[in-house]
Amino acid sequence: MDLAERVSERERQRLAALHEYRLLDSPAGDELEAVVRVAATVAGVPHATLNLIDENRQCQLTTVGFEGADSDRSDSMCAIRFETGRFTYLQDAGTDPVYRDNPWVTGVLASVRFYASFPLVTPEGHALGSLCVFDREPGELSGEQIARLQDLTQIILALFERRRQARINAELAELAEERQRWTDTLLETIDVAVAAADQEGRLTLFNRAAREWHGRDADPGLAPAELPGHYGLFETDGRTPLAPHRMPLMRALHDGAVKDAEIVIKGVDRAPVHVSVSGRALIGPSGEPQGAVVAMTDVTSARAQQRAIEDARRELAAANADLRRSNADLSNFAGAVSHDLVSPLTAVNAYLELIAEEVEGRPRQWAESACRAVIRMRDLIRALLDYAQAGSAPVRREPADLTAIFEHVRVDLRPAAEAAGAEITATGTLPAVAGDPVLIRQLLQNLIGNSIKYRDPSRPCRVTVTAERAGGGWTVAVADNGLGIPPEQRRRVFEMFTRLGTATAGGHGIGLSTCWRIVERHGGDIRVDETPGGGTTVLFTLPGPASEER
Repeated sequence: MDLAERVSERERQRLAALHEYRLLDSPAGDELEAVVRVAATVAGVPHATLNLIDENRQCQLTTVGFEGADSDRSDSMCAIRFETGRFTYLQDAGTDPVYRDNPWVTGVLASVRFYASFPLVTPEGHALGSLCVFDREPGELSGEQIARLQDLTQIILALFERRRQARINAELAELAEERQRWTDTLLETIDVAVAAADQEGRLTLFNRAAREWHGRDADPGLAPAELPGHYGLFETDGRTPLAPHRMPLMRALHDGAVKDAEIVIKGVDRAPVHVSVSGRALIGPSGEPQGAVVAMTDVTSARAQQRAIEDARRELAAANADLRRSNADLSNFAGAVSHDLVSPLTAVNAYLELIAEEVEGRPRQWAESACRAVIRMRDLIRALLDYAQAGSAPVRREPADLTAIFEHVRVDLRPAAEAAGAEITATGTLPAVAGDPVLIRQLLQNLIGNSIKYRDPSRPCRVTVTAERAGGGWTVAVADNGLGIPPEQRRRVFEMFTRLGTATAGGHGIGLSTCWRIVERHGGDIRVDETPGGGTTVLFTLPGPASEER
């Protein structure tokens, strides 16, 4: 750093120190005015001034013997040497080669002859200005006078510093007051209850929320042992009174901290509040304990919801147990039905057929009617068993090839299809899905069987199976050109024992209910739509294989 840069930096620091005192253009005050008067008396001259020098001017803060004013720094006599920190003493400035041409000497601003200037230098070495005494006549100072004038400069600097400290203290006090107002506003606004105690455990603070929840304000006259009873503090069961040592505020005070402690507050004339409490001990700068503070959050709704969830979970567990028992009973019932009802019906049907072969006339008609009734009974029992199996049998989730399943179904239904003259086809390649192959085969067989059963006798029966992507799975459509289902009936057909009045074929109203149960157990949905040109289209969704989902 060269000389010019060092001078510039020193001047910047000097100006910063000067402006820090905030004296320029401000009233000097009684004390500074008195010091300047004393300076004139000590020097035995009629004129004295307290000069401050900033970037561009000399500011005469207070004067004695003349009307002070600002002047250019370039015209100032004090500005010539004040930064040296040494006092200047001239018996006759008119004869001094440095000062004789100054406007304060030549008569432009004044006609100074006797002149003494004592720089005002801070402890950090920054020259702020000077204490100046002068006269229009030549004169001189004794050593004692010079010493006392130098003492006065120290008094002036001390007054400067006192004013600065008083201003700083006032600003800090205002800032502290503003922060306290902000803190008070915050504490009174938030819906978190705040409580504090001193080092002896006596309450010192309740904010608004704390006062509302407790129904009272903080009472510093109460001993810690009296607090639970006075403020209605209980354990989380809401019945057991809280012991004084269990109070979160006392735990924070004695243990240093408390976190997520829960209690119930039964305040005066208000509903109980279940709160979660966290807090810490208050430690002073020197490590001495000063008390404790805690914050309380209302968790009443959360705990009520938690209890409701736990009650629902217990109820659900009981319902699941009942469902498992019901499914087991249903499976046992299905086995019993298969053996105890279907087998006897098969025997009855066989005997009725033998009887029909041996008789003629009306007895033969009666036997044949009985055979048909037995067959309807057997078919109904089988349909019910299929429905029960669809809802209770375990669902195996494995890759299921719809193409292979479709071919098996077509083989199973070939006799019925040939008898009805039905054409069953699949458009495009049917995909692999994730599901139970047995249940999916039952699903397709029911839907295609329905299409054959409820065909339109006025035209050849056509059944088409297609599939297309649907998110992470597939939507499968079984479309026919049969009788169709009225729009107002399309949701109802999935209910048990629903049979449409437009149907010309027999049925039990169970097949579509079974289809709905199978799809629902695979996490999909099923709906009925109209086939363009007439007929019914049943659409259902199935998940894709795990390899496709990834």
